Amino acid sequence: QVQLVESGGGLVQAGGSLRLSCAASGSIFSINALGWYRQAPGKQRELVATITNGGSTNYAHSVKGRFTISRDNAKNTVYLQMNSLKPEDTAVYYCKYHDYYRQSDYWGQGTQVTVSS
Repeated sequence: QVQLVESGGGLVQAGGSLRLSCAASGSIFSINALGWYRQAPGKQRELVATITNGGSTNYAHSVKGRFTISRDNAKNTVYLQMNSLKPEDTAVYYCKYHDYYRQSDYWGQGTQVTVSS
Protein backbone atom coordinates (compact mmCIF):
# COMPACT_ATOMS: atom_id res chain seq x y z
CA GLN A 1 0.00 0.00 0.00
CA VAL A 2 1.03 3.54 -0.74
CA GLN A 3 -0.31 6.61 1.02
CA LEU A 4 -0.30 10.05 -0.58
CA VAL A 5 -0.77 13.30 1.32
CA GLU A 6 -1.33 16.48 -0.68
CA SER A 7 -1.01 20.06 0.46
CA GLY A 8 -0.79 23.56 -0.93
CA GLY A 9 -4.18 24.20 -2.49
CA GLY A 10 -6.16 27.35 -1.87
CA LEU A 11 -7.74 30.46 -3.33
CA VAL A 12 -5.72 32.74 -5.59
CA GLN A 13 -6.47 35.54 -8.03
CA ALA A 14 -5.98 35.08 -11.75
CA GLY A 15 -2.33 35.56 -12.65
CA GLY A 16 -1.19 34.34 -9.27
CA SER A 17 0.81 31.28 -8.25
CA LEU A 18 0.42 28.25 -6.05
CA ARG A 19 2.66 25.32 -5.23
CA LEU A 20 1.22 21.89 -4.54
CA SER A 21 3.09 19.15 -2.71
CA CYS A 22 2.40 15.45 -2.42
CA ALA A 23 4.32 13.15 -0.12
CA ALA A 24 4.23 9.41 -0.76
CA SER A 25 4.85 6.79 1.91
CA GLY A 26 4.51 3.04 2.31
CA SER A 27 5.56 0.40 -0.21
CA ILE A 28 7.40 2.69 -2.61
CA PHE A 29 9.06 0.93 -5.53
CA SER A 30 12.11 2.58 -7.01
CA ILE A 31 10.74 2.63 -10.55
CA ASN A 32 7.61 4.72 -10.45
CA ALA A 33 5.87 7.78 -11.70
CA LEU A 34 4.19 10.56 -9.77
CA GLY A 35 1.66 12.87 -11.28
CA TRP A 36 -1.00 15.47 -10.86
CA TYR A 37 -4.51 15.22 -12.23
CA ARG A 38 -7.45 17.56 -11.80
CA GLN A 39 -11.20 17.40 -11.90
CA ALA A 40 -13.42 20.40 -12.33
CA PRO A 41 -17.13 20.27 -11.43
CA GLY A 42 -19.09 18.38 -14.05
CA LYS A 43 -15.96 17.32 -15.92
CA GLN A 44 -13.86 14.20 -16.12
CA ARG A 45 -10.57 13.91 -14.30
CA GLU A 46 -7.72 14.93 -16.57
CA LEU A 47 -3.96 14.69 -16.58
CA VAL A 48 -2.04 17.81 -15.62
CA ALA A 49 1.56 16.59 -15.44
CA THR A 50 3.58 13.50 -14.64
CA ILE A 51 7.21 12.81 -13.78
CA THR A 52 9.09 9.52 -13.60
CA ASN A 53 11.72 8.63 -11.03
CA GLY A 54 14.25 9.33 -13.78
CA GLY A 55 12.93 12.85 -14.26
CA SER A 56 11.03 12.47 -17.52
CA THR A 57 8.06 14.81 -17.59
CA ASN A 58 4.80 15.06 -19.48
CA TYR A 59 2.38 18.00 -19.45
CA ALA A 60 -1.11 18.68 -20.62
CA HIS A 61 -1.12 21.18 -23.45
CA SER A 62 -3.24 23.58 -21.42
CA VAL A 63 -0.61 24.00 -18.71
CA LYS A 64 2.63 23.89 -20.69
CA GLY A 65 4.78 26.91 -19.98
CA ARG A 66 2.80 27.80 -16.85
CA PHE A 67 3.11 24.72 -14.62
CA THR A 68 6.27 22.88 -13.61
CA ILE A 69 6.36 19.44 -12.05
CA SER A 70 9.36 18.30 -10.03
CA ARG A 71 10.21 15.66 -7.46
CA ASP A 72 12.55 14.89 -4.61
CA ASN A 73 13.25 11.17 -4.79
CA ALA A 74 14.88 11.12 -1.37
CA LYS A 75 11.65 12.43 0.15
CA ASN A 76 9.29 10.61 -2.25
CA THR A 77 7.63 13.96 -2.80
CA VAL A 78 6.30 15.54 -5.96
CA TYR A 79 5.64 19.22 -6.47
CA LEU A 80 3.55 21.23 -8.90
CA GLN A 81 4.49 24.86 -9.30
CA MET A 82 1.56 26.65 -10.90
CA ASN A 83 2.13 30.14 -12.31
CA SER A 84 -0.06 32.49 -14.33
CA LEU A 85 -3.14 30.74 -13.00
CA LYS A 86 -6.41 31.13 -14.85
CA PRO A 87 -10.00 30.69 -13.66
CA GLU A 88 -10.22 27.58 -15.85
CA ASP A 89 -7.51 25.99 -13.68
CA THR A 90 -10.05 25.81 -10.85
CA ALA A 91 -10.45 22.16 -9.86
CA VAL A 92 -9.67 19.56 -7.27
CA TYR A 93 -6.10 18.47 -7.87
CA TYR A 94 -5.18 14.85 -7.18
CA CYS A 95 -1.77 13.28 -6.78
CA LYS A 96 -1.22 9.85 -8.29
CA TYR A 97 1.51 7.29 -7.72
CA HIS A 98 2.07 4.66 -10.41
CA ASP A 99 4.08 1.53 -9.61
CA TYR A 100 5.55 0.12 -12.83
CA TYR A 101 6.51 -3.21 -11.23
CA ARG A 102 3.11 -3.94 -9.69
CA GLN A 103 1.21 -2.02 -12.41
CA SER A 104 -0.89 -0.36 -9.74
CA ASP A 105 -2.05 3.18 -9.04
CA TYR A 106 -2.72 5.03 -5.81
CA TRP A 107 -4.48 8.36 -5.41
CA GLY A 108 -4.35 11.13 -2.88
CA GLN A 109 -7.45 12.66 -1.33
CA GLY A 110 -7.31 15.78 -3.49
CA THR A 111 -6.73 19.44 -2.77
CA GLN A 112 -8.94 22.29 -3.96
CA VAL A 113 -7.48 25.02 -6.16
CA THR A 114 -9.73 27.99 -6.85
CA VAL A 115 -8.69 30.81 -9.18
CA SER A 116 -10.84 33.92 -9.05
CA SER A 117 -11.18 36.30 -11.98
